[in-house]
Amino acid sequence: MNFFITAGNTLSMIDQVRCVTNIFSGRTGASIAQAAWGRGHRVTLTTSHPEALAEFGINFRALPERFTVLPYRTFEDLAAIMQTEVRLGNYDVVCHSAAVSDYLSAGTFTPNPGTFFNACTGEWEAQVGPPTLTEQKAGKIKSNEPELWLRLARAPKLVDRIRQPWGFTGILVKFKLEVGISESHLLAVADASRVQSEADFIVANTLDGAAHWAYLGPLAGRYERIPRQELTERLIVTVEDRYQERVRHG
Repeated sequence: MNFFITAGNTLSMIDQVRCVTNIFSGRTGASIAQAAWGRGHRVTLTTSHPEALAEFGINFRALPERFTVLPYRTFEDLAAIMQTEVRLGNYDVVCHSAAVSDYLSAGTFTPNPGTFFNACTGEWEAQVGPPTLTEQKAGKIKSNEPELWLRLARAPKLVDRIRQPWGFTGILVKFKLEVGISESHLLAVADASRVQSEADFIVANTLDGAAHWAYLGPLAGRYERIPRQELTERLIVTVEDRYQERVRHG
């Protein structure tokens, strides 16, 4: 089979030297890529942390046969790579494990003289006239302002573009991580998320449990709680079984 795997975190740039990002390192995607490659499949891994492959015995500077790495940094980089690869790459499987930004930087602003934010009311106010702000634009925004206000706008869900408009008809694996919820709530959220993205399978866990377990499913109509050290191998075998099932049924 031909696997396309996304991994790592995305940067949302504020200026040329500052960004908003998250804590994820791309280790999950790297482990899935190594496991798929180790079972004889062709792998293309797009990741913001190609160095994470070293932990799994792969030197990204001297890659083995059947293994391609496409590095990225920003949300825009990843979106462009995914669109091209999903549309043109002739993949059998897409595993979307990248921790993609939910919000993108949409401008940095400073209050003009006399304008202030009232934390008690949650509103902008001004000593005279309406409150006004000025957008700060520079390669490196100056640090001499008493405060900066960063506007974040919701990012498009890249996983929801994989089926349409990008037209992928193969096996899609989605990943879902939540914080501070019960496992029963996690499963409800994960299944709704899988259906929304038209994914065949979803891997779901919580931040507290991520190092120890994850749910994978649906398998025979249910989600199975799998020890973390067994997850990648089990995921690849599950995908192989689904692929063979599709081949048998045309």
